[in-house]
Amino acid sequence: MAELGAGSLPLGDPVFNYQEHELNERLKRLYPAVNEEETPLPRSWSPKDKYSYIGLSQNNLRVHYKGHGKNHKDAASVRAMHPIPAACGIYYFEVKIVSKGRDGYMGIGLSAQGVNMNRLPGWDKHSYGYHGDDGHSFCSSGTGQPYGPTFTTGDVIGCCVNLINNTCFYTKNGISLGVAFTDLPPNLYPTVGLQTPGEIVDANFGQQPFVFDIEDYMSEWRAKIHGMIARFPIGERLGEWQAVLQNMVSSYLVHHGYCATATAFARATETMIQEDQTSIKNRQRIQKLVLAGRVGEAIEATQQLYPGLLEHNPNLLFMLKCRQFVEMVNGTDSEVRCLTIRSPKSQDSYPGSPSLSPHHGAGNTHIHTAGVDSPTCSNGVTPSKKSKSHSSTVSGSLKYPSASSSASSSTSSSPSSINYSESNSSDSTKSQPLSTNSTQETSDSEMEIEAEHYTNGVVEGSSARIMNGTYKHEEILQPDDNSIGNGVTVDEGYRSSRQLCGGNQAATEKMIQFGRELQALNEQLCREYGKNTTHKKMLQDAFSLLAYSDPWNCPVGQQLDPTQRESLCSALNSAILESQNLPKQPPLMLALGQATECVQLMARVRSGSCCFARVDNFLH
Repeated sequence: MAELGAGSLPLGDPVFNYQEHELNERLKRLYPAVNEEETPLPRSWSPKDKYSYIGLSQNNLRVHYKGHGKNHKDAASVRAMHPIPAACGIYYFEVKIVSKGRDGYMGIGLSAQGVNMNRLPGWDKHSYGYHGDDGHSFCSSGTGQPYGPTFTTGDVIGCCVNLINNTCFYTKNGISLGVAFTDLPPNLYPTVGLQTPGEIVDANFGQQPFVFDIEDYMSEWRAKIHGMIARFPIGERLGEWQAVLQNMVSSYLVHHGYCATATAFARATETMIQEDQTSIKNRQRIQKLVLAGRVGEAIEATQQLYPGLLEHNPNLLFMLKCRQFVEMVNGTDSEVRCLTIRSPKSQDSYPGSPSLSPHHGAGNTHIHTAGVDSPTCSNGVTPSKKSKSHSSTVSGSLKYPSASSSASSSTSSSPSSINYSESNSSDSTKSQPLSTNSTQETSDSEMEIEAEHYTNGVVEGSSARIMNGTYKHEEILQPDDNSIGNGVTVDEGYRSSRQLCGGNQAATEKMIQFGRELQALNEQLCREYGKNTTHKKMLQDAFSLLAYSDPWNCPVGQQLDPTQRESLCSALNSAILESQNLPKQPPLMLALGQATECVQLMARVRSGSCCFARVDNFLH
């Protein structure tokens, strides 16, 4: 950490923290392509890279002269902490003249590392400056050229480096003075120099809004670059490119399990789908089990549908098992969830399943229960005939539709949401209000997971959530349904009753037993494959949840966030595809990733125009 000059704000000061936040936000907006972990932006003057006649204060932003000022040998300069990153594309800073001092011999500009600091900027090779006493520009020479007006106390001088065409121009009080230098070398530092007593200047590297509208200037160049890309000639290969792009889009839809959309797209573009619909739907169901926190069922389904897959991927299996343990703590995995449903009186102690990740379409979500049967949790009461008409669960096994039935096993819904059946009526037309045709194609976003049947003997109508022997877990997963009965909102009920494993002793004991088995699995993997630090940390983090009375609000509580399921879901999906000799990553994503990396790399190696050609800007 650089030493702070006199008059600096302490790091813990609220004003300092606010200013730092404003600076960070402004720099991110101005230079989105810059990765400051690799190439930090200039934010202050360097207390080390300066001549002894230079004094710093105000968080190393104010520069004052403290030398004799008799002649040019008493000149002194200071460089910024870091050079201008090539990925900026266009970089800008301003300097306010607080006092011109005795003679106003001040220079503002740029210099390379190693340039003599006992000189004003512009006098030596790889040094560039605009001087206030005569308005001349100095380009690696002691002889200046007429450039702009003189500047004095109260003026604000800006310096803009265009890394696209390697030029530099200055501004005075918000007005551009035109190009001063061309053919600039890379890795230049903002620099100021003073020469006579009383000269004081303040730098603005983004701490405050700039006087000059640099964002408008950047917008002009961004439009130029985008126009150049749009005008890039494709020529006679247009048809070939269209076919390639259509295949890439089709494979992307298939990869993520958007079966109905992929089928419709294939019909419209006359492209082939490499994977059959049954396989696509099975992958979709497994993914949605993971995203719903039902990892145990996802593991079981994967083992049934893709025998040997997890056995040949021990790292993936261990990740899934660790996640299952986390979901047990959360109360969402079916291994413990069925144990938390005891009676209508105790149902409110169930914490509810967290809403699905917004990245996977979980805004106002409903899940339509059709297509996959989930485990039955019975306490000795036989399911009613009504329940059997909806589900045929056998000893907790998952069953998946055959290729002949998969296309007609579910109803359609809005592609932007996941549908739940909101009614528990025995009339199927009431429980599926969005379906009028049983043979209609399956919507991409349907959950297609049967509600668990908890046959606890509750009579019809006795509970809003447990009716006909069926536990309506879909109501818990509805973030837009604010009532859980007795006037208590979901948020209030969730906060007041959120407990480890839903607060059920049997579920807690089952979770602890599963933890022992998980520890044994880890020891077995260590014996067979050697120690794995990733596995060790994963296990420690998962087990650490038990050390806190409120796991959801603890240092490792982020594991319980539903968004943490997404990376695991993606890894499992990729492994399934790879086992079927299909690409584990869709070509479209590989192409976008490659283009993004290529643009970033080009920006870092001084292809300045790439800073305004971000791939995201062309994805609409």
